[in-house]
Order: sequence, then structure tokens, then C-alpha cells
Amino acid sequence: MTTLETGRTVGAGLDRVDAPLKVTGAAQYPNDFSFPGMVHAALVGSTVAAGRITGIDVSKAVAAPGVLDVVTHLTAPKLERGPMTLLGASPTAPLQDDRVLHYGQHVGIVIAETPEQARHAARLVRVRYEATEPLLDVADPRAEIVENPWGLDTERGDVDAGSARADVVIEGTYTTPDNTNNPLGLMTTVAAWHGDALTVHDSTQWPYNVRASLAAIFKVPESGIRVLAPFVGGAFGAGLRVWPHVVLTVLAARQVRRPVKLVLTRPEMFTSVGHRPNSVQQIKIGATREGDLVAIEHQGISSAAMDDEDYEPVSLCSSISYACPNVRTRDRLVRLNIPCPGSMRAPAESQGNFALESAIDEVAEAIGMDPLEIRLRNCADEHPLLGLPWSSKALRECYLQGAERFGWSRRTPEPGSMRDGGWLVGYGMASVSYPFYQVPCQARASVRHDGSAYVRSAATDIGTGTYTVMTQLAADVLGIDVTLVRFDLGDSDMPYAPPAGGSGLTRALSEAVHTACRRLIQEFLDIVHDDPASPLRGAALDDVTVTDGRIHRLDAPERGETYAELLARHGLEELSADGRSAPPAAEELGMAPAGAFGAKFVEVRVDPGLGLLRVARVLSAIDGGRILNEKTARSQIIGGTVGGISQAMFEETATDPLTGRIANATFGDYLMPVNADVPDLDVIFVGGPDPATPTGTKGIGEVGLVGLAAAIGNAVRHATGRRIRSLPITIDQLL
Repeated sequence: MTTLETGRTVGAGLDRVDAPLKVTGAAQYPNDFSFPGMVHAALVGSTVAAGRITGIDVSKAVAAPGVLDVVTHLTAPKLERGPMTLLGASPTAPLQDDRVLHYGQHVGIVIAETPEQARHAARLVRVRYEATEPLLDVADPRAEIVENPWGLDTERGDVDAGSARADVVIEGTYTTPDNTNNPLGLMTTVAAWHGDALTVHDSTQWPYNVRASLAAIFKVPESGIRVLAPFVGGAFGAGLRVWPHVVLTVLAARQVRRPVKLVLTRPEMFTSVGHRPNSVQQIKIGATREGDLVAIEHQGISSAAMDDEDYEPVSLCSSISYACPNVRTRDRLVRLNIPCPGSMRAPAESQGNFALESAIDEVAEAIGMDPLEIRLRNCADEHPLLGLPWSSKALRECYLQGAERFGWSRRTPEPGSMRDGGWLVGYGMASVSYPFYQVPCQARASVRHDGSAYVRSAATDIGTGTYTVMTQLAADVLGIDVTLVRFDLGDSDMPYAPPAGGSGLTRALSEAVHTACRRLIQEFLDIVHDDPASPLRGAALDDVTVTDGRIHRLDAPERGETYAELLARHGLEELSADGRSAPPAAEELGMAPAGAFGAKFVEVRVDPGLGLLRVARVLSAIDGGRILNEKTARSQIIGGTVGGISQAMFEETATDPLTGRIANATFGDYLMPVNADVPDLDVIFVGGPDPATPTGTKGIGEVGLVGLAAAIGNAVRHATGRRIRSLPITIDQLL
């Protein structure tokens, strides 16, 4: 039986197969593509946050050198809103009326021969507004409140009765700010019409969604649209939705009947492609003196755009994190005049975990218990809502192995009791999880006459290593050297793939690739089933394995044939097979499909005189199921950890409270950590393959970030005695 147990390359820290293309500059990102006769577009953004457009003067822009057209709501055709997706409703189609819903909203697009001409002409467009006072604060009583839009509120037991029985009850309000996705690559769309057919190069994490959305918006068949994204310059969730600038680029190309390229500016990245919404969270936890959690109530309020349905249930993490009999979670949205929020690495969990894991430490301190001990005592060995055992959960091992490696036992319990010279030293930790997420996926595998393999799926690789791990997986299952496998992605003409997001792609795609490769071996066995010349005649799939491209019988390794020999004798250039995957059902499994788990341990240093905060060490102990590539997996956790440090100490999208203008929409003003802010980061993987899927994998893209904010906040409390309940943690909070 050909399975991953062969272990030829899966798990090994293979170098990225796409690395040579990237380091030599040969990898083509959306911004690198062009078409003959291609022109360029620039956006006109609103300078008010709320109101209506009363007039637009485009005369100077139209007369500017190189300008081909200027499109506004006065000249744009009627466009349909995009379809409902796995991630909710598509954003509203642009340029459809005179309403202004946020600062920076696209109110026009200029098409010119060069990008410089387009940007110059865009500044010449004059827009008159009837401005109204914008709603910009979640506490504004005028703002519309949306209750539980996706039905994800939870309740079990009797929270009020549980709180009444508790020996200790802690309550607190935690806040997190807007953060903005800031991938290095500026989001780019290149669109070219060929009659009714359309080719789009886009900075997307989901080519199939772009294809389906554009087909619905422009009322053309999906079969006539091809979306390409072989390389994406990062995204962190910004590429999961079909944003208005993508629609406008396609519209512009149709208007001028020439290919059009649009590259967002860095400030436009703050208003055009989503952001992590802010949150205000109320949390209340009751516990016994012995450390048993008896009640958790977690309520969250997050900001939403005026005409959008993006929803992040920040409190939901509390429903399954601990073995507490009485839990209530509730989330609401508040509609504001802000750009549409969207997913940003570890959406909802990163905000909710900060509140929950900070509050757990508060409980531990109130009853005099070590923070590690209270988490071990209340670890949920069964899924708290389903009442089923997890398909796999090595969280206890994460706690224990992580604590041992970090040296948690050296922590003295009293805040401010540990010093290194003039620095206060603090140890903090947090428990981490990211929910199971998987949707259907497809892949196709082929073996060619020379014995090489070609495997493909319409997924994307946003830097996570998908090219590499799928190459390794296919090589293992097909039993050929990894250098003979080519894996391709990022093309909507390939078999369907879900988004590269939510830590769900690796699990879904690996199962589809595994199935396709297994079925391909079966295809070879089928063509020799009645072949008297083949030593594999009549062999079943479980009777054989493959070594060095040669299918042979398990009980007689000398009896076999290579892929190349089989194809040649039957006059075939290649043989192909398709594979599919689907999420497992808990009822069929008899257990709850598990996402990734982990524990984060942090050491901080605080200068009490200057309020300086430095992260000295971080250890991440991660249960990620079967690790397909130790090197790329470790890189994912390290990258997520840097993002977590950034969320905890640096990132905050600053919006002017009067105008709605984002005041720090540049890399010079939007703070992120640099090398000096990031210490050596240690990562260990614990646990084993998850039996819920054939490949045993779990997604780990998000779990690397979750928990850092809480662990750093808990370490700051230990170092200084100050409990910080709002992010980012800044100098003024520590002075």
C-alpha cells in the first residue's frame, strides 16, 4: 500500500523548490505581467468619510497627456454585487451611486498610457461632496448594532449560577485596535479582454473566487475567465476577497478595449484591501480556590463597514478552550464609516485569545496558582460543545515540553521579583488553538513517458511553502525522486482549490494530492490488469508499493515495472488521475476534527525608568499534526511569532476621529518590528499525525501568531505588576 509511511521526503526540511526562481528574480508576480498595448490605471479616493457626491469635474484629467478615459459613478455601467462566498458576501460593486461610506473610497478610476500619467491625472479630478458627520467609534450611540450575524453565539450550562458558586470572579474590559495587512508586495491586478473572454493576473489567495465573482459581476461565463496567481507577494488575508479595485481594473480594460494594470499605492493598501477590525471585549471568569473554572462569559464588539458583512466572532474562542461547564459567548458588530474590514492572519482568534488568556492569568493570580498549572488543570480533553474526543490534541504535551525547554520552573511568582541589572524580568505564557477548517479541494496528477510527474491544483502559495510540501507529498506517494516532480498552482483553469487562508489549505490540498496520486497508481494497475506481459497482472493497490518510479509487489519486490515501461508498452504519453478531498464529519468520525494547538512562553525585559519593553525570548510549542516539511513549518511559526510581537507592541492603524482619514498609512508611520525587536525564536513540534485525514496534517499558518499578545501582556504583568488590557503595549502604559 502506497502511503506516507514510506517517509522518503515528507517531514524532511527540504529547501523550497521555488527558491531559485525567487532569489534570481525569475518568479513572476502579478506586477511583473504585461500584455501588448497595455495601459495603466490610478484610483481617485474620497476625501470625506461620509456623505454624497454632488459633482465631479473630470475635464482637466481627461485633457491631461496620455489619458484614455476617466470613469466615475456618472459613467460606469450597472454592475452586480459579487456572489456569496465561503467567507461571506462580496464587497459592494464600486461606482454604482453617489454615496460615500468611508475615507479613501474609490470614486473614480483614470486610465492612461503610463502609470505616471494615470496618477497625475487622478490628482486633477475634482469632486464636490455634501459631507455628513461620520460614525467612527464603536461606542457611538448613533451607530447601528448588528446582533450575532452568523449565528455563532454559544451558551452551555448556567453561567450566572456558576459565577454565584465561584470563590473568585474576575472581570475586565480588553481592547484591540485596527491592524492593517501590510504584505511587501503591493496588491496588483492586470486585466485583458479578448472578446468576451477575460484573463486576469491578480494578487489573490483564491483564484476560483476571483473567477466566480467577476463572472457574476460582469455577467459572462466562468468558462471564459482565467485567473492567474502563480506567485503572490504576501497577503496575510488581504487577498481572500475580490476587492473593488479588482472590479475597476476589469471594468477599465473593457472600457478602453486594451489590457489595464492597476497597482495600489501603499496608502491605498490601508483603505482598499481590508484590515483587522478593532474590538472591545468584556470578559468575566469564575473559579474555585482549587483552580477549577466554573463560569466564563465573553462578549465582543467589533467594527464593521456600512455596507459589508465581514464578521469576526472574537469571543468564540472561549467556547471551546477550556473544560468549563458554564460558558456564554456573544459577538456584535457596529457599523461605522470605515473601509471594509477583512481577514488578517489569525482573524478573530488573535483578538479573542488576548482577552481570554490574559483573564486566565488574572484568575491564576487571584487564587495564588501558577499560570501553567491552571491551564493544565482545565485542559479540555473533549470538545466542550460536541462532547466528543478530539481527533488529536497534544496541548498538554505542548504545556509540559514547552515549559521544560523554556525553563518555566525558574519563574518566581511575585510580580517584580525577577531582575537582570536595571531591567525587570517577566515570564508569561498563553494557551493557543486555532479551529479546524477544511473545505472541498481537487487536484490532478500525471506521470509522463519519461517517468516524471506533474501535479496541479488552483491553489496559491503566499509564501507558506505550498509548492514545496505538495512536491514532497506527491514524490512520496508516487514513489519517485522529488526532482522528478513538478507541482503547479495559481491558475483557475486547474482543478478547484479553496483559499489559502484559515489554516485550511494544507489539510485540504494534501488530501486531494494524496488521493490523486493513489488513484494514478491504480490507473497504472488497471491498464495491466489483464496484461499477460506484466508481472503486475491482477495486482491490487494494497498489494504493491513504488520505489524509484517502479511499481512492484510487496511480497515479491523483484516483480514490477517502472512507470515509463508501462506507458511505453501501452503506447501512452502520460496517464492522469484526479483526486478530491472533503471535510470529515464529526458524526462519522466519532470524534471532533481538531485544529492546531500550542503553548507560547515569553520572557520580557522592562526598563521601569524609561518604560522600554523588550522581548528577550519566545518559545512556541506547537501541535501541528504531521509536519510535511520541518523547515517550512518552522518558518511559518517564526513568521507568525513576529506578527504576534507586532500585534502586541507595535501595530495600530490610527484613524483621525473627526475626518476618518488614516493618519499613519505609510511604512514610515505604521509601526512594525525590525530585526532589533525580534529575539531568537525557538519552536518545537509535539504530537503526531491527526487521524481525521489521510495525510495527518493540520494547518499552522495562524497558530503561530495567536497567543503572543497575551503571553507578552502576562509577562509584562509578572515583570512590573501592571495589567495591560489594551493593545498595543506602549511606553506610556509602562511609565
